[in-house]
Amino acid sequence: MSAATGPQPAVRLVLVHGSRLSHTQWDPQVRLLACDPSLAAGLEVVTPDLPGHGARAAEPFTLDAAIDVIDAAVESASPSGRPAPSRVVVVGHSLGGYAAMAYAEAHPRRLDGLVLLSCAAVPRGVGAAAYRSVASLADRLGEVRMTTLDNRLLRRFYPPDVVEPIIAGGYYFAPTAAAWREVMARCGPWMLRAVSCPVLVAGGRYDQLMIHARRYAREAPQGRVVVIPRAGHFVGLDQPERVTRLLADFALSVPDGRLLA
Repeated sequence: MSAATGPQPAVRLVLVHGSRLSHTQWDPQVRLLACDPSLAAGLEVVTPDLPGHGARAAEPFTLDAAIDVIDAAVESASPSGRPAPSRVVVVGHSLGGYAAMAYAEAHPRRLDGLVLLSCAAVPRGVGAAAYRSVASLADRLGEVRMTTLDNRLLRRFYPPDVVEPIIAGGYYFAPTAAAWREVMARCGPWMLRAVSCPVLVAGGRYDQLMIHARRYAREAPQGRVVVIPRAGHFVGLDQPERVTRLLADFALSVPDGRLLA
């Protein structure tokens, strides 16, 4: 887990990565936030690794274990012993978004804001096909071929300054099938019904996992949808500046939920 340093911020922004990657997925957002003094001063960025990924590669993935990891990030001490920010916003991408949903369902009044990126397809019936394809691809190709394919695709579509830190963070295929099986068994828009904080359901216009975005937003008492143009599933890589600004503006705009409770 890494955390940005700086003046005492108002909001802790917890960024939860997607399937097969690690916290380095958020490198474009972390760098862009650090380069903007007005944003860096207001946000404390925390980027945990999910179980089975990154520094936690040896740990088996379950949604309950992911909830514990997110809880540790939400409740962790701030650097240099300074007071923790008064507000907390959790952002999850893809698998990390479902883990963030599970956390919010388990702790519906703990967060001040929740952002769900590229994780708004109901994993049932026809909607489960996308998840099954993601989960089975690594098994069919094997880790070596999948790594070669992922590296080739990332380097083809994104500039080196965006993808090389992500590639250096490695890929984690072992938990993929089990993780998506659990998502398909447990997750869906109903998880948001009791979540009291503002919920932003966002993703790329060309992302098939945004097919039920409005349904997810309707289930949340304070839900809304943002569709990001010229972006697909890896929206934070397709539109890094736009996504970074979206996350920062949302995080800095949410009220302190504890004052409203």
